[in-house]
Amino acid sequence: MASDTMALEEFGDSTAITVTDDATDKTAHDLAPVFDVPVNISAVLGKAHMTVAQLLKLNRGSVLELDRKVGEAIDIFVNNRLVARGEVVVVEDRLGVTMTEIIKVEDSNA
Repeated sequence: MASDTMALEEFGDSTAITVTDDATDKTAHDLAPVFDVPVNISAVLGKAHMTVAQLLKLNRGSVLELDRKVGEAIDIFVNNRLVARGEVVVVEDRLGVTMTEIIKVEDSNA
């Protein structure tokens, strides 16, 4: 019987996996295999709803009213999933985001 899977013991010591009941034993080093996985990050200042006709009337200098108030936290998404809220900051001549709240969503599939 041919199989494309390997038993855990076949990986050897260099990729040893330790399973513990206590999640606090994890370190950043445990995540090393996923450090190079690309993710999309979006910082959403606000949203607006309009018709196509309204969209086509926008010109340079047009003001687009968003659904947020001045000073209200912005949403930070990773791969289209809300993970944090933050504030817009200026770093030298660029815009940045300071995270002020991390959103922890309990996995409903557990």
